[in-house]
Amino acid sequence: MATPPPPAAPAVTVLDSAARAALPFTAELPAGFEIVTGRPGPDFRIYTIRRGTRSFVMVYAGPSSQFPIYSGQMVEAAGRASILATEDGVRHAVEHLFQRTAAPREIHVWTMSLDGADRDLAEQIAQSVDVR
Repeated sequence: MATPPPPAAPAVTVLDSAARAALPFTAELPAGFEIVTGRPGPDFRIYTIRRGTRSFVMVYAGPSSQFPIYSGQMVEAAGRASILATEDGVRHAVEHLFQRTAAPREIHVWTMSLDGADRDLAEQIAQSVDVR
């Protein structure tokens, strides 16, 4: 009897410009970056902004996020709540939460744990996210 094949990895879809235009948020992507989505939940979606296979920023769009996931100072500005973490005397904006009246009610953006230039780039991309 043959051994069954291993289960398939969750499908990842790279979003083209039309699919990105239909998202409930915008993001400025540096050259070489893409937005991908995996399997959605019953009432939410999670998107990954990545370069190659390396994830830089995650975006949740749904009714109720788990904001905040990082510890730090919460500040409210530009229509969003942000968490600022201080490391070695430098403040980093590590996540943001937008609340909307229409679905999806929350857009939660957070950076991955990266170092150096990649960390700075992740923070820059996360700062560029805005709701439509």
